[in-house]
Amino acid sequence: MTATVPKSPPTEPESGLQAGLKNRHLSMIAIGGVIGAGLFVGSGSGIAAAGPGILISYALVGVLVVLVMRMLGEMAAANPTSGSFSAYADRALGRWAGFTIGWLYWFFWVVVLAVEATAGAKILAGWIPAVPQWGWALIVMIVLTATNLASVSSYGEFEFWFAGIKVVAIAAFIVIGGLAIFGVLPGSDHPASGFTNLTAHGGFLPNGPGAILTGVLMVVFSFMGSEIVTLAAGETANPRAAVTKATNSVIWRIAVFYLGSILIVVSLVRWDDPAILKDGSYVAALSSVGIPHAAQIMNAIVLTSVLSCLNSGLYTASRMAFSLGRRSDAPAAFGRTTDRGVPRSAILASVVFGFVAVAFNYLWPDTVFQFLLNASGAIALFVWLVICFSQLRMRKIIQRESPEKLVVRMWLYPYLTWATIALITFVLGYMLTDTADGGGRDQVVLSTLVAVGVVVFAVVRQRRAARKGTLTSDRSKVS
Repeated sequence: MTATVPKSPPTEPESGLQAGLKNRHLSMIAIGGVIGAGLFVGSGSGIAAAGPGILISYALVGVLVVLVMRMLGEMAAANPTSGSFSAYADRALGRWAGFTIGWLYWFFWVVVLAVEATAGAKILAGWIPAVPQWGWALIVMIVLTATNLASVSSYGEFEFWFAGIKVVAIAAFIVIGGLAIFGVLPGSDHPASGFTNLTAHGGFLPNGPGAILTGVLMVVFSFMGSEIVTLAAGETANPRAAVTKATNSVIWRIAVFYLGSILIVVSLVRWDDPAILKDGSYVAALSSVGIPHAAQIMNAIVLTSVLSCLNSGLYTASRMAFSLGRRSDAPAAFGRTTDRGVPRSAILASVVFGFVAVAFNYLWPDTVFQFLLNASGAIALFVWLVICFSQLRMRKIIQRESPEKLVVRMWLYPYLTWATIALITFVLGYMLTDTADGGGRDQVVLSTLVAVGVVVFAVVRQRRAARKGTLTSDRSKVS
């Protein structure tokens, strides 16, 4: 049942930030956050590993994301803030938790900046080889940094069009693919195979049920970014209504854009077709129905997704740094804004680390940058776990202090929350069985070591601050 948002005056944005995002911006940010470049680029390896059963993998992760977003939506609708889950963890679990997950999340996104900048540079260098790849990476980073520095409305406008292109592309893909599946696409010589490819080549699970879990590991990180809308909502005129709408629509967004498009791919092309890995799943599907220049079309769409991810990644990292600065968990300069409501220092600090990571990617791709990738690999799952545990405590706090703010409620609380925790823990445990170089085990181990290091630093910092406060209090009593 859809929650009804009570009519209330618009909420003032966090001190310093401005309500520069319009409803159309946030709607597209919500949709664009679900459609990452990983959907276009990474789905091929998942299909090759699990066959048509990859649909179950996507469905399982989709359910997980829906549940986590419902929990986050409950907290964000009650208290919209640029710090989102980091601020809620601070309140519900303790200062150390908010500090830790905030910095880990910032670290995750600045590494993503380097990955996406490099991916975009490869495409652009293929089109215009006169500019070296590193030059394109630099240009892309500078342009999007300037966009974010201009104003939050500039970020919103860029993201509106980037996400719009992704949405139109996937919608067109589903329509064209659907027509081809049933043999009614004009000008296509693709046989009217219906959905026979789902079972005709070794069955729906050609590599066994275990491949579903392998597929889960391959697709789980392509869903990261759904939570961006709860950070951006704090810069809208009515954050509570915006969060509620975005949370309620996450189910159909995942069903259409992920499950719908992947169903088209595995129905058009047999799962073991070498073209899926060689050319990419979406290119293989478009080529099979006779779409000319399919590879270049998909490269343009992937580039748009990369730019969208870069744009949102820089925005997200800077707003998390801003929130940490406001809570004295980062340099105070991070928590200050310009006259246009832009946290300039937080943006520049985030992009500087992003530039450094891009340099690492070109100088030491197999050592330093691979370490950064592995060390950030499991952070998405850590973030989701923290959201779950925070919601368990925040529900009681909200019910005690302001129950009227519970306009979005987690279903079957607390049972589904605990079930989600169990599922995320299971996925992390299963990742430990992936012993390939740079695989799941490396990611979990290195991400855990980084997380433990940040936790230790947070606890020591908190105790030193408490001791200093006690000493100051004692001295004031003596004087």
